[in-house]
Amino acid sequence: MLRAAKARTQMTVLLVGAGRMGGALLKGWRARKIRPIVVAEPKPSAEIKKLAHAKEITLIAAPSQVKAKMISACIIAIKPQVLKGEALSLAAIAQSGTLMISIAAGTSVAALQAAWGKKARIIRAMPNTPGAIGHGITGLYAAKGATAADRKWADALLSALGETLWVKEEGLIDSVTALSGSGPAYVFHLVEAMTAAGVTAGLKADEAEKLARATVSGAGALLAADKAGTASLREAVTSPGGTTAAALAVLMPELTELMTRAVMAAKKRAEELG
Repeated sequence: MLRAAKARTQMTVLLVGAGRMGGALLKGWRARKIRPIVVAEPKPSAEIKKLAHAKEITLIAAPSQVKAKMISACIIAIKPQVLKGEALSLAAIAQSGTLMISIAAGTSVAALQAAWGKKARIIRAMPNTPGAIGHGITGLYAAKGATAADRKWADALLSALGETLWVKEEGLIDSVTALSGSGPAYVFHLVEAMTAAGVTAGLKADEAEKLARATVSGAGALLAADKAGTASLREAVTSPGGTTAAALAVLMPELTELMTRAVMAAKKRAEELG
């Protein structure tokens, strides 16, 4: 772990919200021995209760139940619509000098500063669901006032989900949301579409889905293992005049335009939420 992060883990990390993404963060922090951790969750799952009973975490119902000055970083892992109503309840923590890390889509720094004050140290983050198994990627943006040490600490905390990527402009977080934040759903729908196509080609539904799932997950693993460009990997599968070339002749003229339209629609919605 980064030296700066090691020094600061002596103070408490506060996780607000322990749903799917919050739970994934908690799992990653425990694996990296980041502690102590306080979890603010009014409706904790059985797993969260079990961790609290084992004293691996401290479980509270609301952030107001923890001393603000003891928090080194507050990670807000609740839905944007919930954060709108709860932001003011975090003001005391933000104003105490705690680093505030929000993973709420479409919630701008300006909106957060309206609740927490202009001097709040804020970092916006956009992880994705593969982070639940440590294979995600998180886009990060540091607002004015966040220090180099804050960036290192945020990177150490969010890398518990997988890779990280910093962007220099806040607006690009909406692009990250549209591409990688929403991206897993695009891939899952691709598997659905491949399964349906396999059924049309004569396979049974369970056979087609097994083939489609294994093909997409295997291709993803190959992308991770082979650092060749994606075009090179595609070309390696595509024999001139072969079956793959016949399929790509249908896909390639349309897929890039369709995916661009989809990502831009998601980006527009993220901007609207902000």
